[in-house]
Amino acid sequence: MRTEEPEVAIADQIRAAILAGDFAPGQRLVEAELSARYDASRGTVRSALIDLTHAGLVERIANVGARVRTVSVEEAIAITEVRMVVEGLCAAKAAERVTDAEAAELRALGRRMTEAVKGGEMMVYSQLNTTLHDRICEIAAQPVAAEVLANLRARNVRHQFRLALRPGRPQRSLPEHLAIIDEVCSRSPEAAERAARRHVASVIDALREI
Repeated sequence: MRTEEPEVAIADQIRAAILAGDFAPGQRLVEAELSARYDASRGTVRSALIDLTHAGLVERIANVGARVRTVSVEEAIAITEVRMVVEGLCAAKAAERVTDAEAAELRALGRRMTEAVKGGEMMVYSQLNTTLHDRICEIAAQPVAAEVLANLRARNVRHQFRLALRPGRPQRSLPEHLAIIDEVCSRSPEAAERAARRHVASVIDALREI
């Protein structure tokens, strides 16, 4: 007998799949297929898709159904401007709360990111980039900010992948990430916030060049 998961859990799984690039922008989200994939009823899947529509990740089109919402460059910039503020908050909070063990973990991540860039492993660097931002958010212990960032990143996933693969982008973003790590590990909230905002501001500049 199937144990039905609530629509919140299904929505979280679909959001994670969008963020991972498993569902591409513009791709149809067929209720029957999602029901089989997540072992959930179509009613639960339908409710999850409605929740994701309200979050701006999915759009429902008459006579077509639901699909992953496509975001323009202009909207991507607007989303990233909001992200800049929230990322700054998380960096500041992380600097206030970081433990010695967590600081060592962040510095180790920084070394791995450096090695990935030197080795030309751009997808590895992109994955480590995501891990770093996730860990700073976790260390910040600000669940509301974490939820906001998860939605913003999922809405911007197409542009995130495009930037990650753009020649020269990792070499530019690496020093910015290392600066965030340094300020968080130094327990300097204001400096950590400035470093995070500088990094996201450079993402906005890169989006404007697309």
